[in-house]
Formats: sequence, C-alpha cells, structure tokens
Amino acid sequence: MLRAALTLVAGTLVLAACEPTPVDPERAAQVCEQRARGAQGPTGSVVLGANSDDGPFGGVAIGVTGDYLAGRDPIQVYTDCVYQRTGAAPIRPPRLRS
Repeated sequence: MLRAALTLVAGTLVLAACEPTPVDPERAAQVCEQRARGAQGPTGSVVLGANSDDGPFGGVAIGVTGDYLAGRDPIQVYTDCVYQRTGAAPIRPPRLRS
C-alpha cells in the first residue's frame, strides 16, 4: 500500500515537472520582435577603437537569419513566434524598424 502511494506521488511530481511554464505575453512579444527584426534583413555592427594597452582595434559582425533567407514575412514570423510561446494571439502589434 505504501509503495503504491509513493509511486502515485512520484508519478504526479514527474507530470507536474512536464507542465509548460506560462510565458508572460509582454516578454514573448519582446523576444518575438527581435526574431521578426532578423527576418527584415541582415543585421550588423562595426567596432573601431583604440586603447593604451593594445593600440587600435576593430571588428565587424554580420548576422543573417534563416527567416530572412527563406523570405518569410516579419509580421508572420512575429505572430507565429508569439503563438508558439504563449498559445495565444499577440497582445499587440510588433514594434519593428522601418
């Protein structure tokens, strides 16, 4: 009897651990906006500088996402991302650059 009760409790704990954690809709919007920005086009940055220890330095970074390469619409990327994270439609339109 005790063994059956312990098995039931352990099974309940395992199932509870598998429950998805609710995602804050505002946080999902922020994360998904970043992904949608990547679908708008390549991103990049250039760093130039100098310091007394190393002298001049520079760097370039370019990023291209799979969504951009696939030609996906950034608004659709945003909507799909929010739905995947929250299970619901977005609470607001995305704030994307022009």
